[in-house]
Amino acid sequence: MRIFISTGEVSGDLQGSLLITALHRQAVAAGLTLEIIALGGEKMAQAGARILGNTSSIGSMGIIEALPYFIPTIQVQRQAIAYLKQNPPDLVVLIDYMTPNIGIGSYMEQHFPDVPIVYYIAPQEWVWSISFERTKRIVSFTDKLLAIFPEEARYYQQKGANVCWVGHPLIDRMENALSRENARKKLGIKDEEIAITLLPASRHQELKYLLPVIFQAAQNIQSKLPNVHFWIPLSLETFRQPIEKAIQDYGLQATIVSGKQQEIFAAVDFAITKSGTVNLELALLNVPQVVVYRLHPLTAWIARHILKGSIPFASPVNLVLMREIVPEFLQEKATAENITQAAMELLLNPEKQQKTRKDYHEMRQCLGEEGVCDRTAKEILEMKK
Repeated sequence: MRIFISTGEVSGDLQGSLLITALHRQAVAAGLTLEIIALGGEKMAQAGARILGNTSSIGSMGIIEALPYFIPTIQVQRQAIAYLKQNPPDLVVLIDYMTPNIGIGSYMEQHFPDVPIVYYIAPQEWVWSISFERTKRIVSFTDKLLAIFPEEARYYQQKGANVCWVGHPLIDRMENALSRENARKKLGIKDEEIAITLLPASRHQELKYLLPVIFQAAQNIQSKLPNVHFWIPLSLETFRQPIEKAIQDYGLQATIVSGKQQEIFAAVDFAITKSGTVNLELALLNVPQVVVYRLHPLTAWIARHILKGSIPFASPVNLVLMREIVPEFLQEKATAENITQAAMELLLNPEKQQKTRKDYHEMRQCLGEEGVCDRTAKEILEMKK
């Protein structure tokens, strides 16, 4: 059975790898042999996919920000379509990565209508849809939509999609997380040390818009708390050099770590982070956090004044319950002063920490039961009998 999977960016590569591992597990149980060809990254390759094009660093958030990636995105989409034309698969699975995946889905619907298309982790049109055109297109070519958020499931179901809510795959990933004590021992973090993780970037644009403000806040915190140490897990190896330089420029007591993100998350006392999937990972490990996001000023202006878009929240943690569980600072509010103040309040106030953990627990109840990846894999394999 040949399955084609398409996703992009660092988070898509992670979700794709978790799914591929579960697909192989379920295929063995069903007596199937799988061949998986994909647009994705190194994690998906390690899980057993043949990577047609590496898309883990082709991605952006925003209109102006997307311009440098326009040609690489079109190229990888054309590469995928050329492959599909010559080698139609038994099944197509699309994971987020809206623009390329809408193109691939539309092509398959038109030229290979008998090949089932599953959309797993649909684009967040349910959060910031400006027009229903893209939603209509997604619904038109998708045979089954596997939703990870309850609100996502409701939105697409109302728009006519065949929806199955499977729960969030990070629930499974957190099952094997280390205890705080073991993680700190493994990383050599002393008992008296305040460990804070800084997560400034998984996209190139974020180095420019988020790293300076997050590192300035870290410098402020370090001046108030001498026993603090910052831990920075690398999402892409290409970020190492600019991050090392920034650590020197801001005079931070910091360690860059590659390939140990889960251990760091289990060990730290706090996080200052960009908006994204990492917010949920931190929440599931009960780590208090401040979330930050900035776009190009022109992108923000277009979104507000021309497209009339309104985003209730940026962080997935807040989107689950549609209320502020963690402080988030977007655009003009994303200042070092605001981040520092919110961080210090959470770091030094046990009552606020307790409230955050209580809210995290409530959020966790809305993310489904364990076994998400296996449920998802079964739903996918059942599409092609």
